Formats: sequence, structure tokens, C-alpha cells
Amino acid sequence: MLRAVVVVAGVLALAGCSGAEADQVRRPAGEHVTIRVPADAPTISAAVSVAQQGDLVLVAPGTYHESVRITTAHVTLRGESRDKVVIDGELRQPNGIVVTAPGVAVENLTVRGNTQNGVLVTGSVKAADAQPGQGGYDTGDEPVRFLDSFLVSHVTSTRNGLYGIYAFSARNGVIRDSYTSGGADSGIYVGQCKPCQVVVQDNVAEYNAVGIEGTNASGEMYFVRNRIVGNRVGLTTGSDHQEKLLPQQGAVVAGNLIAANQQPATPEQADGGWGIGVGIDGGSNNQLVHNRITGNINAGVILTATQDIPANANQITGNILAGNTVDVGWTFPTATKGHDNCLTAPTAHTIPAGLTTTAPCPHPGRTSPSGTWTAPTPPSGIPFSEVAPPPTQPQLPNPTTTGSTTVPSTPPLPDLTRITAPASTLLADRTLTQVS
Repeated sequence: MLRAVVVVAGVLALAGCSGAEADQVRRPAGEHVTIRVPADAPTISAAVSVAQQGDLVLVAPGTYHESVRITTAHVTLRGESRDKVVIDGELRQPNGIVVTAPGVAVENLTVRGNTQNGVLVTGSVKAADAQPGQGGYDTGDEPVRFLDSFLVSHVTSTRNGLYGIYAFSARNGVIRDSYTSGGADSGIYVGQCKPCQVVVQDNVAEYNAVGIEGTNASGEMYFVRNRIVGNRVGLTTGSDHQEKLLPQQGAVVAGNLIAANQQPATPEQADGGWGIGVGIDGGSNNQLVHNRITGNINAGVILTATQDIPANANQITGNILAGNTVDVGWTFPTATKGHDNCLTAPTAHTIPAGLTTTAPCPHPGRTSPSGTWTAPTPPSGIPFSEVAPPPTQPQLPNPTTTGSTTVPSTPPLPDLTRITAPASTLLADRTLTQVS
């Protein structure tokens, strides 16, 4: 592992920097200042190390071979140009950016080529310090430590060996207007929060093993108006014994385009998922509403249990379901079943057949039936480092003339009454994968 710098907040001695380089670090006098890279500091990490609450670290175009750790609260890290400010791990370091302090905003830059995560936001010491080959999950007896409040906006994260944008043991945050591809596990991942109060909105996820994933993410967890097209699996929400805060409950998946998730030129998932739009795996009380779920070769929506955790009281209603081999399939292959799940989709092709009449919304108050079907054989994937480069992405408005971003302690939550099923052209100007 090669890490260009290791940063401790408020300390000028920078591991991996020469004494001469440390001498070049200059924080302008005053409060809420702008520290420019490389004008005031030779590296991003050097700038972050002297930043104080309310400061903006503003990065000039260039490729930066370093791993940045932000440990000071309420700092904004922003690129002057989203596509031209690149933090490149060169497949030698685990993480591009690690945020372990509250109120931090990461904006308008590209992160690529890390063996684990592009951007990691976490309150978990174990996750922040995970070594190559370790997931950094919390499964011990220690209490969960949350990072409270964060923002990831207008970030391009591509060709990373685990997650593109990873919020773990973090809550009261927003991931928006970002692009992820080449995530060998998933493009965007939110894990281990309850209540989350996290909004994942207006993002593009393509060419990932899983586009967007929520695991043990419960309570005011919103996935809204995202374009999730051309992954191996589109979106999943569910429970996993590898993380704390079981079971998963209470996510909202609304207004998303979830289509054609059978892209072969993607990293291959260990569990072989393929051709699935949405998977609810051991999750309960989730709302899947007003999405356009089309053209997924295995199934548009799969509802199942995971190990000993049932899937209960999930509502699937108001979605456009078309062109999927199976629109909605419920399958419970073990003794663990589900109950009170419901579906409103009059023309949907379902397995078991007739779910629209036997399990209509609101909750039918019965054990959910189970069916089976033959899933397609997934093709071999490609290395995450070989995924197609992303297209040019929209810039954060006025990145060089606006001061630091104030991250609210509690994010504004979407108004579901104003969300409708999107057109197939949702965010089409930001993607490599079109939907017919």
C-alpha cells in the first residue's frame, strides 16, 4: 500500500511529505478562509491538515496521487473543475478520500483507482482504518459510533475496488448529483445507520456490480430520482449479518429510473447477481413507489428473505413495470418467509402468478407466497480497473467564487407527494448507457 500522506487535524508534520513541503503550507489569516491547492499548500492533504471549521480547501486542476483524510469538522473540500481535479489512487491505496468528522462537504472532483473506496464517510474507526482486503465492517461488541451530517455532491467516483461512494455508520447526510461507475461491489453504498436520515438523490450509477446499495440502513432512508442503468444489479436494500443494526427497515425507493441492469462490461459480483432491477433481501417496511423499472433480463423486482431475516410489509405500488422477464418475483427458498407484503401493478407479470389480486396494497395480512423461475446465466465480468471511463459531468455551480458549504445537521427530506415515475431520459446527458 502506498499512501502519499497521512493527515492528523491541526498537525503540520505530514507523513510522506518532506520538511520543505511542510514549510510550504500556508493558511490565510482569519476565519472561514479559502486554502488553495497548490498555491497555499502543495497537496490536498497538506491543505486539509491546517483547515479549521468553516474553511474551504479549493483545489486547482491536476492529478493528485494521494489519500486524503478529513478529521476536522465543517470543512469543505472542493475542486475548481469536476473533471480536471482528479485524486488517483493508481491501484495502490485503499481510499481516495476518508471523512471522519461531521459537517464535511466533498464537492466537484473526481476520485478513481483505489483498491477499496473512492469516498468513504464513516464514524467507524475500523472502517476508516481498514487495510486492503478487509471490508471494515463492525461486527464486534462495541457500540455503533455514528458520524453526524455530511454532503457528497457533484463527485465522480470511478474504477474503485469496493465502493465508489461509501457512507457507513453515518447519518443525517446527502449524496447527490454524483456519478459512479466501476464499483466492484457497488457504486453508492449506505450501510449501518438507524435512523439514517440519509438522502441519495439525482445520481447516476452505471457499469457497477450493483448500482446503489442500502444494507442495514433504516429509518428515513431515501433513494430518489437516481438513474440506475447498465449495472449487473440495479438497486438493493436489505439486511446483512456482516453489519450491525439488523434488521433493515423503512427505506423509500421513489422516482428512480432502474433499467437494463445486465451490462456485461462490469465487475463481477461474488454472489453472481445479474439482470435484476431491484432486490429487497430481508428488508421490511420499505416503500418502492413511482419508479420506472424496465428491461431487466432476470426480474424487475425480487423480494426474498436472507438467512433468518424475513421480508415483511414491503409496499410496491405506483411503478411503471415493463419489458422485464419477470416484473415482480417473490421467492423464499428457505423456511424463513415474509408476510404482509403487497403489490399494486395491474398488468405486471408476477411469480407466483396473480400477486396483484392475491396480495394487493394495502397490506393483505397474510404470509407471502413463494415462487421460482429460471434465472439467466451471468456472463463473466471485467476487472474494475477496465471499466469504461465516465463521460463529462455537470459542474457544481460557481465552484471558485462561492465560499465553504454549510452542511445542515439534518438534511431536508424529499416530499413524496411531488415525486412521479420518471421518463426514460432521466439524467440521460450524464451517462454512457441509453434506454430505448
